Amino acid sequence: MREPAAGAARPTGEESKAVDEDPKLVKYFQRVIAELQRTRERLRELENPVDDPVAVVGMGCRFGGGVGSPEELWELLAAERDVITEFPTDRGWTEDQIYHPEPGTPGRSYVRHGAFLDDAADFDSEFFGISPREALSMDPQQRIALEVSWQALESAGIDPAGLRGSRTGVFLGLSNADYATAVREMPEDMLGQLSIGNAGSVTSGRLAYVFGLQGPVLTVDTACSSSLVGIHLAVRSLRAGECTLALAGGVTVLSSPLLFIDYARQRALAPDGRCKPFSSAADGTAWGEGAGMLVLEKLSDARRNHHPVLALLRGSAINSDGTSSGLTAPNGTAQQQVIADALASAGLSPADVDAVEAHGTGTALGDPIEAQALLAGYGRHRGDRPPLLVGAVKSNLAHTQAAAGVAGVVKMVLAMRHSTLPRTLHIGTATPRVDWARGGVELLTSAVPWPRDGRPRRAGVSAFGVGGTNAHVILEDPGPDPDTEPGDRAVPPLLAWTLSGRTEQALSAQAAALHEYLDRARPDLLDLSWSLATTRAHLPHRAVVFGSRPADLAAGLTALSTGRNDTGSAAVVVSGTAVRNGTTAFLYPHECTPAVVRALAAQYAEAEPFAEHLSVCAATLAGLVGWSLTDVLRGDPDAPPLDRPDVLAPATLAVLTGVTRMWCASGVRPAALAGHGSGRLAASWAVGWLSLSSALRIAAGCPAGVEPDVVDVPPPAPGVPVLCGDTGRWLRDRPAEDDYRTVPAAESGLAARELRADGHRLLLVFGGDTAGMAAALSDGPAVLSVPEETESSVTGPAAIVRALGRAYVMGAAVDWRVVLAGAGAQRIPLPGYAFQRSRYWIEREWSMPLLISDDPGTREPDRRSPAALL
Repeated sequence: MREPAAGAARPTGEESKAVDEDPKLVKYFQRVIAELQRTRERLRELENPVDDPVAVVGMGCRFGGGVGSPEELWELLAAERDVITEFPTDRGWTEDQIYHPEPGTPGRSYVRHGAFLDDAADFDSEFFGISPREALSMDPQQRIALEVSWQALESAGIDPAGLRGSRTGVFLGLSNADYATAVREMPEDMLGQLSIGNAGSVTSGRLAYVFGLQGPVLTVDTACSSSLVGIHLAVRSLRAGECTLALAGGVTVLSSPLLFIDYARQRALAPDGRCKPFSSAADGTAWGEGAGMLVLEKLSDARRNHHPVLALLRGSAINSDGTSSGLTAPNGTAQQQVIADALASAGLSPADVDAVEAHGTGTALGDPIEAQALLAGYGRHRGDRPPLLVGAVKSNLAHTQAAAGVAGVVKMVLAMRHSTLPRTLHIGTATPRVDWARGGVELLTSAVPWPRDGRPRRAGVSAFGVGGTNAHVILEDPGPDPDTEPGDRAVPPLLAWTLSGRTEQALSAQAAALHEYLDRARPDLLDLSWSLATTRAHLPHRAVVFGSRPADLAAGLTALSTGRNDTGSAAVVVSGTAVRNGTTAFLYPHECTPAVVRALAAQYAEAEPFAEHLSVCAATLAGLVGWSLTDVLRGDPDAPPLDRPDVLAPATLAVLTGVTRMWCASGVRPAALAGHGSGRLAASWAVGWLSLSSALRIAAGCPAGVEPDVVDVPPPAPGVPVLCGDTGRWLRDRPAEDDYRTVPAAESGLAARELRADGHRLLLVFGGDTAGMAAALSDGPAVLSVPEETESSVTGPAAIVRALGRAYVMGAAVDWRVVLAGAGAQRIPLPGYAFQRSRYWIEREWSMPLLISDDPGTREPDRRSPAALL
């Protein structure tokens, strides 16, 4: 510690005590410290280099055909299937009402196929704290955006609860909002909710409200390029320091058939409902639904936060068609320019890009223009590099409009992960309207391997809006993640697999989903334990399965998902509901039995913090009393017996303080401490009132001033309030030495009741009997005894894992990263949250708006609308 300068005034003990006791000064210094911390964080963010690339750290998606995750999307792409089906039958409009085979029939569509979400009307309102009536009034696009955002954050290993109050931005593409268009009747009290629940601007705000995000929040409507423009804006916002994390994507749900009817009138749709990108058979686009969401973060932040880096957004650009041959006609020159601008922002040449996920809508006008732009922007500048490979996911998913751009990004990130560029469906023969002979560009008419070849793999993604807004982004393979490089493995003898859900039913469903994943993927059990504990939100209904073999986990998951516990002794399942709106308190008894002291010492002996702590205690006691703590705990015949009062007291203190260090190191930190009789010694050391050597001296009955010169151990809970278990009163300072030695009355539960009244809902009792306490507080806090009687035969790390697992189920904030540190575990993908959805859809019968003729014979010429004149 730096010494004061010569002549500088040293604070006296009285001055220090005055500062400690003045609540105004304490609050002032706390506020100053907090402000300094925020300033330091802001300076760190501003010092990051401007060219720090933005990383994709998480992805979520839902598309037609039951695709509910990026992994399921890849399965679809690898199987070379599309998701085209007939019209949905649960939205109030049917094929009989809409379809007519003759193009141009007023109010009808000659198309009766598309790519529809199976469960667009379903939503887990309880999970997000939304009332059923409000959920019913909400545009399903808002509901799906919430669930897909949660999925994306989960895949990034981010607990959404931890983002509350953060500078996280939302950039959501949305271009279609027709949920309320056909509503003819509804409850009067829904009117205000219907207008808010169907406002496009509110959709991004809904995400920010539910998750508590305070960065920039935008709803982007540039039609088909909305989500890609949103990604571009998110990248700019991250680089400008406006946000530290961003959700960027888009969502489209067709709540009415109006888009089919409108585009059928223009004869712009493929009759079979399938996009045929760049094909000679291209005969129009096809409508689809879906949602995709990316979690974006600066690469430096992602590495520091240990988030998975799936891809880098190396460059991006947007522009407009300006004046083209028509309002909705694409402009090839503008498309070439947006490609050039994106390359320039990435600092790359066209030859540095291997593939492009094209807009590729399958129209006879748009596809040739886009192909010519790709030939000009990429093909003619490739030198000796292989041709640019071009594909389009619309051949699988149809045109998902506001979600189309992000669908292309998700596809290309997956292609990098699997080292394969998927085949584009329905091409057949390439369109003759493009001079493919100019070279440099090839269509992906079959899947192509995409291995790493010593240089970063890169791909462009294009999206062009019907109103003329063009976007192009360039993705780059980040290479191997240094956090996932294989290292030494040290698998613990007992693993804990944690699960949680918002409700008991969700927890059961989560167990079933994990069981299916276990059977299908055969994950490494250590990696699975790590990933479940460190990359998922910890919700109120919790369970832990203990074991060491796949059969243990399978049996435990079966018990959770079916309610039948046939696990026997091979696996142990602990489940329950975490305490809410409360904190954790530690309680220390006046004395422990020798059996309990020995059991704790044996169970925690191999834990590094405990072993280190006990070594210091042993050195201290050797200088105080002359006997070996290690020999006493081991039951050495030459050591004094543990049941001798002058031996039991210091040995108990040494063990209880060591256990306290272990629990605090594992993330379970107390918000209050309580000590009964001599148990106040452990509490006084934990908060820093007594040094460890002083506490041991008092416990051993030695006079003041004889502490040996040993290295002291810092207190694990400085500043935490302490309750006297004998009186039920909070202590302002440490008791006098003689008070520690006073034999108290029998434990009456007074401390537990006072802790409960003070808001502490989880009570960890170290070494004491909790049977009477738990009975007296059956309607209050959760009480956990350390150790529990059921663990008497379990020793070593397994006992600690079991105890931490039980505490986790009760609501303790166990830091599983610390618990599994050094094991060599790696993060692996997991099944998403098992939402418990119910149907929310305002039931109505679709009716086509009345079509009024513009025949001059029926309307006055000067009353004709501008649209009719055109």
